[in-house]
Amino acid sequence: MSTVLETEEHQALRAAVAALGKRYGRDYMTSVVREGAHPRELWTEAAKLGYLGVNLPEEYGGGGSGMSELSIVLEELGAAGSPLLMMVVSPAICGTVIARFGTDAQKRQWLPGLADGSLTMAFGITEPDAGSNSHRITTTARRDGEEWVLTGRKVFVSGVDIADATLIVGRTEDARSGRLKPCLFIVPREAPGFQRSQIDMELQAPEKQFELVLDDVRLPADALVGDEDAGLLQLFAGLNPERIMTAAFGIGMGRYALGRAVEYAKTRQVWKEPIGAHQAIAHPLAQAHIELELARLMMQKAARLYDDGDDAGAGEAANMAKYAAGEACVKAVDQAVHTLGGNGLTREYGLGSLITASRVARIAPVSREMILNYVSHQSLGLPKSY
Repeated sequence: MSTVLETEEHQALRAAVAALGKRYGRDYMTSVVREGAHPRELWTEAAKLGYLGVNLPEEYGGGGSGMSELSIVLEELGAAGSPLLMMVVSPAICGTVIARFGTDAQKRQWLPGLADGSLTMAFGITEPDAGSNSHRITTTARRDGEEWVLTGRKVFVSGVDIADATLIVGRTEDARSGRLKPCLFIVPREAPGFQRSQIDMELQAPEKQFELVLDDVRLPADALVGDEDAGLLQLFAGLNPERIMTAAFGIGMGRYALGRAVEYAKTRQVWKEPIGAHQAIAHPLAQAHIELELARLMMQKAARLYDDGDDAGAGEAANMAKYAAGEACVKAVDQAVHTLGGNGLTREYGLGSLITASRVARIAPVSREMILNYVSHQSLGLPKSY
């Protein structure tokens, strides 16, 4: 794919990460999933090379760069067939929130480990009865002397089994108005009352999904991230990187599938010419390539706006990038499988499992319908239906 709009440093980073991804690839990820394991070797090597913490502050061991660089890392690993989903959560969401809003003690405790990969953090916002409506979050936090007490449930939380802690979105009562407002809490994995149960997913991925129960989980006062009154700002500071990185995840997956299809179409011959010479095969692949390129441009715009400190502009662009990447990813995977015909559903070619995986980019962390709501309300000024 074209990189003429990127700096030399970005092009060098892209090439280096692509080389790392190539050493692992789809076969590595498939074997990890089959064994029920986690991609620790790739995670560790990516961390050692400075890729996982490229967006975190230099003073805490990070690369001092931003989402532009971190999204390149995830996209290229995905394009090689070996994406690391926990990059979306640990350095992008949790690392960003702590770097921007955490106390000095929280930064010292978490950022060096998040940067070098020795610590990971999960992120819990979705609830069984709230879905996309974050205003219906019922996980509550109340003060009890010097402590916080958290009660509630979360669902579809990635990687809790390997995460050292989970950044939980709860709600506290505003003493002045009595209304509930969002706040973020760091909950250690072994905290008493913090229970997890794995969700049986059709999705073939090394990262497991969990439902969480917080049964009067007691936390010290310093478990609260940042200012109690800035919860909404802090939350969205984490959600924009999440959308940018989900776009990178989808674009990488789409590129991997498209690459396999193009390779097949160049060599598969059932008549006089390879099947890629036929426009019914070639044109849909060309369209898939165009749509992935367009999604990447919006992702680059979103990352640049975010890195420049334009949270409002980044919010719009990040939602658009996530939408575009999800659509492009699903179409690329579908067309890749169709190009290979029966071979597209064999384990040998490894594309069939991506049919399910590609849907994630449309559904999580927010559905395409909610993004269309956001754009219709925020960008176009149309009235809300809810």
